[in-house]
This record gives sequence, structure tokens and C-alpha cells, in this order.
Amino acid sequence: MNYELLASEVAKKLLQINAIKLSPQNPFTWASGIQSPIYCDNRKTLSYPKVRTFIKESLAEKSKVFGMFNMVAGVATAGIAHGALLADALDLPFAYVRSKTKGHGLQNRIEGDVRGNERILVVEDLISTGGSSLEAVHTLEALGCNVAGVLAIFTYGFDKSIEAFEENDCRLETLSNYDVLLTEALDIEYITAEQVEELKEWRKNF
Repeated sequence: MNYELLASEVAKKLLQINAIKLSPQNPFTWASGIQSPIYCDNRKTLSYPKVRTFIKESLAEKSKVFGMFNMVAGVATAGIAHGALLADALDLPFAYVRSKTKGHGLQNRIEGDVRGNERILVVEDLISTGGSSLEAVHTLEALGCNVAGVLAIFTYGFDKSIEAFEENDCRLETLSNYDVLLTEALDIEYITAEQVEELKEWRKNF
């Protein structure tokens, strides 16, 4: 499988359905307060059956780079649906990891039948700083699980996230990334060459 071609196809589809929007002149405000020229919501892929199936099949293909694993875990909340789709495609058990312990009932942090002896692939929709994904990894490891790594649909490729995964000795793989996205966006004239440079400069701040 040519993963570079796959990355390009994923980027094209995310742009086509507006799961990713680029607006260098009128930036978006993230929940963190950061002013960003890009907004990514991969949950939109769930509303487009053909794209959803393509993403599911792409996750299944890319998951092969992690070797053997016997369970998939999604990161709540955005990683739950895509993690479940991957688990279904591979006919594997599925669980998901909450951002914090549930405040009622059994007060679970991990939802699903996880016993602590599994080798688990963690699935996330988007990597920005990597904090939520690595927190899920640590939660599973604390239970005794062996985490194969993290597989996500898209990453901004911030230095901060790259360093975080390296420091935690956790493998990260994604279907597509910021650099590929800019190339595809320029190719379809979504943005200009000048805007590509602006977008590259913005990322350097992270």
C-alpha cells in the first residue's frame, strides 16, 4: 500500500465534505482560545457513507503497520465512532477511554470489557497537542494493557505533539497530515501559493 497516495486521497475527501476548512484571512477560534486558520471536524465523515467507508477501510489498512493487536480503543468522544468502525472492520473487541472518570454508576474511566492483558491500538480522530490521546494511553497502561500505538485520521504536525509522543515512547501514525493537506488544497485552488506560506508560518508557532 502506498501510504503517500492514501494521505492525499484522505486529504481530498476531507476538503470535499468540508470536514477541514481553511480560512487564513478570517481565522477560527478553537476551544482553547487559539486563533487558527484551519478547522478540522472529522466527525463529518460519518454523515457521508462513501467517505465513512473509505476512512474505515483506510484505518484498517494503515493499522497493519502496528503489527499484532487484539483490541481497539477509541478516545472519547471524537475517536469513539472511528475506533468502533475499525474494530468492526477487523472483527476485534472495542472499548473507549473517557477524558475523566464517570461521576455516577460504576464510575468507569474505561468503557468496555478491558481486562488489562490486551495489546490495544488507540484510535483518535485528530492530533493537535496529543494530550488527550496520550492520557488515554496512560490510562490503559495503568490497567496493565500493552498499547501498540495511536492511529488518527489527521494531524497538524505540531512540534509539541511530535515531541510528546517521542517522550512517551508511543508510536503515532495518521492517515493524512497538514503538509499533504496544503498541497491538495493548493492543487484544487482552494488556497493560493501565498496562503500556503502563511499557513506554514502559522504552524511554526506550535
